[in-house]
Amino acid sequence: MMKSVNVRKSLFRLLWHRIEEDDIPGLSAQLAYFFLLSLFPLLIFIFTLLPYLPIPYPDILGSIREFAPPDTMDFIEKNVNYVMNNRSGGLLSIGVIGTMWSASNGIHSLVRAFNKAYNVKESRSFIVSRGMAILLTFGMILVFIVAVLLPIFGREIGVFLFSYLGLKGEFLRIWDMLRLLVSALILFVVFTGLYWIAPNVKLKCRSAFPGAAFATIGWIVSSYALSYYVGNFSNFSLTYGSIGAIIVLLIWLYISGFIIIIGGEINAFYSEKHKSNC
Repeated sequence: MMKSVNVRKSLFRLLWHRIEEDDIPGLSAQLAYFFLLSLFPLLIFIFTLLPYLPIPYPDILGSIREFAPPDTMDFIEKNVNYVMNNRSGGLLSIGVIGTMWSASNGIHSLVRAFNKAYNVKESRSFIVSRGMAILLTFGMILVFIVAVLLPIFGREIGVFLFSYLGLKGEFLRIWDMLRLLVSALILFVVFTGLYWIAPNVKLKCRSAFPGAAFATIGWIVSSYALSYYVGNFSNFSLTYGSIGAIIVLLIWLYISGFIIIIGGEINAFYSEKHKSNC
């Protein structure tokens, strides 16, 4: 028991020290910038794929609306609708190029942050590191599509099966409670893959679990907290005018980047501790 308390104290001291030493606030701001650049190309690319996928348009936005602050969601929906209504035949290829390039820059920033956490330098070539970033981006797109499809088809299959038992209403109530759990599980898988593959360190998959668990819980809680705060206690439009929604979006992306980097620092802490015990 005492050993567990000492480990937690050591972790908190390390995180407090690393926040300043590794300039985590600055790296988080950098990530927010790259996340903003990649967000709309990513959404445009996904929406352009909709004719080839069994996903209703509102369900894509609904999966984002569940976590995004209200003003931010209105801003995202308005701009995506504008682009989709004025799209050209070459939008898919443009979306691929824009998404891959922007997102690979964001992943590159994450790689540098994770390498700092592990105190290693990037020794992989530009082609290898960029290719890894592109593969991770495709992987995230695939997981996002699965994340949207799973609740849709899971709900429909459940309704079909439980209707025969006369338990359709009970199933729907349980399913609504499980939706957050399903979202959390998918996020955990995404973060685990990111923490496992991105750093320039040979790691076992399970070594990414502590940071992935922290990032999953931290991101969900912070997203709901920011959404609640913006919706009930603050009106950024009064302070920033028409760019209020962009400010909220940047704050959300900044907090997300901060949490993801802290998750990498947590994994680095346990990795170093494991080596010292060997």
